[in-house]
Amino acid sequence: MTQIDRVLKTGRRLNRDGARAARTALSGGEMLQAAGDVINARMEIMAAGLADPRKIDLTELSLMSSEKTEALSASVAALSRTFGDIGGRVGSGVMTEAGLASRAAASIASASTPAAAIQAQYSYAVGWWGRAAAQMLTLNSELLKGQADALRPIHATAVANAKRLKK
Repeated sequence: MTQIDRVLKTGRRLNRDGARAARTALSGGEMLQAAGDVINARMEIMAAGLADPRKIDLTELSLMSSEKTEALSASVAALSRTFGDIGGRVGSGVMTEAGLASRAAASIASASTPAAAIQAQYSYAVGWWGRAAAQMLTLNSELLKGQADALRPIHATAVANAKRLKK
């Protein structure tokens, strides 16, 4: 892959990450609006039940905790998958980098001249910088995806409740 191809690939990834972050921010705002609507509707249901206990909607009140538990469980599962994937990637990256560092150290130690040793060290350092930048970009992408995945079930529940309770 040429340097220009890498730059283009990185630019596309940054564009996707920016779009994902924007969509997640919009979903977060929509979720907060829906949550406020749901809280308002449920407060009215509870107030009506306090004013006349025969009118209390026990089904709706019971949903308040079960729906939250389901949505939060799905959110935690999404975060667990994300962090598991990230942990695996980081562990693999550490092992790869340890092997590259070992080979670089051997090249430096076996260099026939000081200039060759410096060149070997420089080559490793420049390669490391590129690998570290790529790994950070990948980590950023995975964290943004994990954030969106974790928000999705909570957003879906809040928006669905807001629509249902809007009557």
